[in-house]
Amino acid sequence: MIGRYTEAVAALKEAISQSPNHLTAHLFLATSYIPQWAFQLSAGAQTLVEALKAAQRGLALNDAFPPGHMILGLVYLWQKQYEQAVSEMKRAIALDPNDTWGYTGLAVTWGLMGRPEEALQMAEQALRRKPLTMDENLADIGAAYHLAGRPEEAIAPLKQYLSRYPNILGAHLTLAAVYSELGKEAEARAEAAEVLRLNPHFSLEVHKQRVPIKDPARLERGIAALRKAGLK
Repeated sequence: MIGRYTEAVAALKEAISQSPNHLTAHLFLATSYIPQWAFQLSAGAQTLVEALKAAQRGLALNDAFPPGHMILGLVYLWQKQYEQAVSEMKRAIALDPNDTWGYTGLAVTWGLMGRPEEALQMAEQALRRKPLTMDENLADIGAAYHLAGRPEEAIAPLKQYLSRYPNILGAHLTLAAVYSELGKEAEARAEAAEVLRLNPHFSLEVHKQRVPIKDPARLERGIAALRKAGLK
């Protein structure tokens, strides 16, 4: 949660070598690989493959563990296997209707697939539950509002999330796009500077190839907004 994914991967691999049946270690390993790929901190084409293996190992230990299905859904999402992603997110919700992670994961998935109404419904479901870990879900809720075409409503959850987790590149990237689309150029450039602080080699070309936005027109608008914010 402080953005040091390489160190997380190393520590989790060591934990698994000592306790191969440690369920959450496998799942946390998967969630450490995903941002390495998403935020361009790893160039390896195998990164998502390793994430998939880790998530599947975790579910092999307990197929009824809701976060495991949510995490597997995230891997599928970044592999652009949208239907599989939706299926896993729904499975997570079915197993635990009161866990916000399934709702926020599905909210982002629907948003990336270009289904704003469903995205907003899932975001609202998550907000109704408000668990102790709610702040950890706010980046996804902000992203869902942004993808659903309601950028003004994305700002507050994203800022609250970043007040606790300032080194998560994805939230800064989303907020840069939000500000850019709203014409708030100074704020957009400040968030773009945060993106480059966390990854000086961040590339819009690579981002365009990796980000799982299904609609090409929506993807182009997002890239244009980030370019306007000062990213290249």
